[in-house]
Amino acid sequence: MSATCTVSVVIQGRVQGVSYRAWTQAEARARQLSGTVRNRDDGSVEAVFIGAPEAVEEIVTLCWAGPPGACVTEVTVREGGDSPSSGGFEILRG
Repeated sequence: MSATCTVSVVIQGRVQGVSYRAWTQAEARARQLSGTVRNRDDGSVEAVFIGAPEAVEEIVTLCWAGPPGACVTEVTVREGGDSPSSGGFEILRG
């Protein structure tokens, strides 16, 4: 059985109102990751990625680019994170 890792990522910059959550969900699903993504009150986006270490590392790198229209200024990563264990990758509201 392959190892999985979990990271929590906070993305700052112009990341709300540019479809960042939908883009994150599509990129995570393409890499067979589970987890969640949500907007935060401070204007940032927070995501929890769970899956193969290589895929998690890849999506964290992609978070610096984001979708067209995004302007990422900072990506903060920490090991672990809380996410419902639905097995998929979901967009959380509010």
